[in-house]
Amino acid sequence: MFSHVFMGVSDFERALAFYQPVLACLGLTQRFVDAERPWAGWHSAAGQRPLFVISAPHDGQPHAAGNGQMVAFAAASRPLVDQAHATALAQGGRCEGPPGLRPQYHAHYYGAYVRDPEGNKIAFACHEPAAE
Repeated sequence: MFSHVFMGVSDFERALAFYQPVLACLGLTQRFVDAERPWAGWHSAAGQRPLFVISAPHDGQPHAAGNGQMVAFAAASRPLVDQAHATALAQGGRCEGPPGLRPQYHAHYYGAYVRDPEGNKIAFACHEPAAE
């Protein structure tokens, strides 16, 4: 469905230090990083798209986190949601909703929500039933 998702950041080095361990925890592969530009991108093991990119805004204006905007990363299991959430908090993220079931979305939705150090809202979501 998506070619890429672009997330604006003001402090590239701080954002990179946050996203590298968080996305590695989810098994995403860093495709590129260029601090001179500055930008970095990751993709899933399944292929080079969709691509998740962090970068300074192209228009040169300061980054501003969007109200009501969120990027949700798929997690293969509920323990992986827990691990990604804990990793994000350890890297300076701010909790926006601890890991847990969200039956208002669907019976098996297990998710967690954080704000990255730039104020962008991200989520980790597993749509599978609990492992037995």
